[in-house]
Order: sequence, then C-alpha cells, then structure tokens
Amino acid sequence: MKSLLVAILVAGLFVCCEKPSVIPAKPADDESVTLSLADPNATAETKALYSNLWAIRSKGWMFGHHDDLMYGRKWYGEEGGSDTKAVCGDYPGVYSLDFSTFMDDRYASSTEENNLRLKLMKQAYDRGMVITACMHLNDPLTGDDSWLDSGKTSNAAAEILTEGSETQAKFNTWLDRLADMAKNLKGSDGKTIPVIFRPFHEHTQTWSWWGKSATTEKEFIGLWKYLVDYLKKAGVHNFIYAISPQMDSKKEESDFLFRWPGDDYVDFMGMDCYQGIKNDIFLGNLKLLSKLSTEKKKPCGVTETGVEGFSAEDYWITNIAAPMAGRKMSLLVTWRNKYDPMETEKHYFSVFPGHVSEDSFKQMYKRSDTFFCKDLPDMYVKASNISVK
Repeated sequence: MKSLLVAILVAGLFVCCEKPSVIPAKPADDESVTLSLADPNATAETKALYSNLWAIRSKGWMFGHHDDLMYGRKWYGEEGGSDTKAVCGDYPGVYSLDFSTFMDDRYASSTEENNLRLKLMKQAYDRGMVITACMHLNDPLTGDDSWLDSGKTSNAAAEILTEGSETQAKFNTWLDRLADMAKNLKGSDGKTIPVIFRPFHEHTQTWSWWGKSATTEKEFIGLWKYLVDYLKKAGVHNFIYAISPQMDSKKEESDFLFRWPGDDYVDFMGMDCYQGIKNDIFLGNLKLLSKLSTEKKKPCGVTETGVEGFSAEDYWITNIAAPMAGRKMSLLVTWRNKYDPMETEKHYFSVFPGHVSEDSFKQMYKRSDTFFCKDLPDMYVKASNISVK
C-alpha cells in the first residue's frame, strides 16, 4: 500500500533498510482473533510475524521473489542487488531462498555461497522484509539429488522413520546443521530472525524422494512430524511451518489437504502454482485456498508461481494482480531469475530491466493492495487484536 506516511518518507528521509514505524495492519472486521502455532514456544518476533501474516491479508498481499537478493538475470552477488528493485525502485516484501546447502552433503563445499545467503537474510530482516525458505534436499539414502526422474525411486522416508537406521542418523545430522544455523540467525537488533519454512514442498507430485510415489500417506505425515518435532527439541523456535502442495490444474479442497499432517503441525497454507496464463485455474484455486485458510485460521499464500520465459507485456496486471485482488492471500512469491548474462536460455520467472513486462510490473507496484519492502508495517511487532499461542 502506498500510504501517505510512506510517500512523505520516500520524499526525503525513508531508507528501506530501516524498520518502518507504521502501525501494523488490523483485521478487516477489527475483531479479536486468536491463532495457534505448531511451536508454542516460538519467539516473540515469530509470533508477531505470524500475527501480521494474518492481518495483512485483509489489506493486500506481499510480493516475493526467490533468490532476488542473491543474483538476477545479469548479475551475481552484487551488494544491494535485486532485479525487483532495479525495475520499481524497491525491494520485494518477501525474500525466498533454499536451505538445503546448509544441511546436506553440499554443506562442506558451499561455505562461500552459504555465507552470502546468511548475509542476505540478515539484510532482508533489517530492512523489514519477510523471509521464506524451501529445501531441495538431497536423498539421504541413495546420495542422489532430490529429484526422482528417469524412473528412480527411494525408500528414504521409511528409512528416516526407522529408529537407529544409518539414514536416520544422517538425516539427524542434517537437521542439527539446520538447527545450528537457525538458532544463530540474528538481525542487527540481536534478535533471532523468523523464517517461514516449507519443507517437503510439492509433496503432491512424484518428482521428489518425499513425494507421493516414494512415500505412503503414513510415511509422509510421519516424516513431516519427525522434522517439526526434532527441530523444536533442538531449540529452533523461529520457524513458521508452511505446507505447499503443487496446484497447477483445477483442484478440489481435498487436493489442498492431501496428506495433511494435522492442524497442530502446519502453520501456513501455501500452494505452488505453475498454471501458466490460465486465470480461471489460478482464480479457482485461490478461492479454495482462501476458504480453507479462513476455516482453519491459518494464513495462506502462493509460495511459488510464474511462467518460465514469459513474454506477455501485461502479465503482472492481468495474470497476477487481477486474480490476487481480494483473495486474502498474505503473499505471492515468483520463482527465480537464473543468472544468465549471455541470455543463453529463458529460465526466468520475474521481471528484470529490459523485460517487456516492466511497465506492467510498475503498475502493479503502485497498486494499494501490493506490499513491497517500503510498504510493510513492522512485521515483527504484534498486529493489533491478534493473539498467537
């Protein structure tokens, strides 16, 4: 939202890296709401973020972009870099990244890359942005990557749940690394940074070792609960646990609840949507997700979306802003723009300087229902009338 306060600050004094001092958004009906987290011992900042994820949905939605601060179409690791900012003059409201290299066997060879990710998460938090993370985790049983292509299969989930197994021990080591990182992830204010964490994403599909072809319902639910319980016991209290089924075609309510781990183990209801330029499918799924979100009192959003190599000039207004309007989504995150300075391929899902959709993106940025970095209330101070337990 482009509020009067933001306009005044931008005119002279506003710097995005400073926490905004505006009052957090209130629920549309101004009534008290009580929400519950999977972790009752969550930090004060994590509970505050959760309250604001619920509050902001009545005003609009936050725009996010995967790896936006780490690299873009024609740059990598530049201080202050962002394809989003290069187009509209502002950072996204949400910074998305992958936690897998902090965890699995790439850990030892990814020090420089991980240090950059840590720095960028801290910068994002200091600016007042929201952070979300997935994990394309390698298979702890076979040693392969997360993908089950070419007819491959895996019993990794079953082995993780087998007490005393080698695979369980390896997975525990990976979780210990994640816990160590998460507990030491602090902003310049010295406080632990909250993260919307979405493990085992797109579990409705067959392409991951945790997906529907490699696990039974009991195994997937057991795997989800094992991770959440382990991290809580390890002292991680700054995670908001998000589930994100793949919803590319027209779906029913039951699809969103496929292998649901339980209301006590899920905090945020997401969906990964690569439906292309099909507004009817996107809008229908948004309506279903919004309905379930309201019923379960859990904030929701589009955790991944985009069209690879898209070329529609009006994409952002026609295919993103219009379907999202009034849907009570907390956020929408587009997938990455691969670093490809020679433009050898078209692996990009968001805007960048020179793209044909620049004007449409700028129009979306100016809308009152879109939240970028400068628009955000203080997401780490509890929203009015919303309690979190």
